Amino acid sequence: MFSLSAMALSEKQRMEIEDRIKPVGKVCLQGDNDCGAVAVAASSGPRSGEDVYNAACMACHSTGAGGAPMRGDVTAWADRIAKGPDALYDSGINGFGVGMIAKGGCMSCSDEEVRAAVDFMVDGSQ
Repeated sequence: MFSLSAMALSEKQRMEIEDRIKPVGKVCLQGDNDCGAVAVAASSGPRSGEDVYNAACMACHSTGAGGAPMRGDVTAWADRIAKGPDALYDSGINGFGVGMIAKGGCMSCSDEEVRAAVDFMVDGSQ
């Protein structure tokens, strides 16, 4: 059996090993000047309903996946809209049945952003 200790490595070999196992990324916080570039501040306000729809809701609500009512399908939305906005907001935020998961899976979305996405879908489906 052959083994090699770290002591037997050349400086070049050590540097090659360190290069192979170094982290692939670096966490940079706003105001951290060690990262080589200015860190971008997070958005200062909520995303629009359309932005949230395009990022999180569209996958199901533009295809009907899992039984989701498609945006623009007046018939599919009519009974849902009749229940009132609070029922729709609740379904969007907390999920509904087995097809609609909480926040459509957008855990970075605020409740306000989910409400805006619901409004966007309803406005396009009346």
